[in-house]
Amino acid sequence: MANLPTHRPRRNRKSEVIRDMVQETRLTTHDFIYPVFLIEGQNQLVEVASMPGINRFSADRLIDEIGQCVELGIKAFAPFPSINDGLKDRLAKESANPDGLYLRTVADIKRQFPEVVMMTDVAMDPYSSDGHDGVVDPESGEILNDATLEILGQMALAQARAGADIIGPSDMMDGRVAWIREVLDRNAFSHVSIMSYTAKYASAFYGPFRDALDSAPKKGDKKSYQMNPANRREALRELALDEQEGADMVMVKPALSYLDVIHDVKTHTNLPVTAYNVSGEYAMVKAAARNGWLDGERTMLEVLLSIKRAGADAILTYFAKEAAAVLRRG
Repeated sequence: MANLPTHRPRRNRKSEVIRDMVQETRLTTHDFIYPVFLIEGQNQLVEVASMPGINRFSADRLIDEIGQCVELGIKAFAPFPSINDGLKDRLAKESANPDGLYLRTVADIKRQFPEVVMMTDVAMDPYSSDGHDGVVDPESGEILNDATLEILGQMALAQARAGADIIGPSDMMDGRVAWIREVLDRNAFSHVSIMSYTAKYASAFYGPFRDALDSAPKKGDKKSYQMNPANRREALRELALDEQEGADMVMVKPALSYLDVIHDVKTHTNLPVTAYNVSGEYAMVKAAARNGWLDGERTMLEVLLSIKRAGADAILTYFAKEAAAVLRRG
């Protein structure tokens, strides 16, 4: 008997009631920001082949989708537009067009659902004929940081005028948070928040997203501005700068392969921390589930729990609607 354990952690696992009582991490629909894809046209709903269960919506169908999500308890959305090639140019002028697809739809959603939070994306790539997040020097191919800032500021201002609650600069240009904050404040939008993509990595997990929006770079890659996946400490440098420049929330993207970075950021800031459970992470779970290799529902919840357990206060995830339905079932 002397060799038997005194401390028995299994006592806290012996029944469902006790397991629920001592559960450390919980998911709710309040944790989710739902990224949605927007396309031109009327009554359009087109599935993204590489993201089973995820669709591209025309504005009218997106309104219906948001209504369904609100019924499930989801109240925050991040729309991303697929822009016709004829509207793209090297300076992304369409991004500030108040009558364009994106800004018009954001305004319509806020009119019909004033209670929802709209997080808008600030980056040139959906509107750029080059497919990059910044201005491309036509001779050298270099991404011009400072020339991009003015465009990002005007884009953010146009989104605020359309009704955006949170501006999400995803471009990874140096100094863009301070620039956008100054532009917003100078134009009486000091109430609009900035959720900075603080640590956005040059990841292989973005492929399905670029399929959905046809926004891949025409030449080169994004490694000169997105972060090296091998780097961890660099995220804390970016965090310090974003805090100094006036970010209200910070983000790590992707999430699942960067749980250590989420944890690091969480332990080094008092700002809310978000994480983006990106398209490739979603697609892997869905593909394995369709082949019967994984229990898709359980895996989905485990993935989301792991992201929250690592330190995320909110999660951008394509699982949002499906997870909300599961949580409602209890």
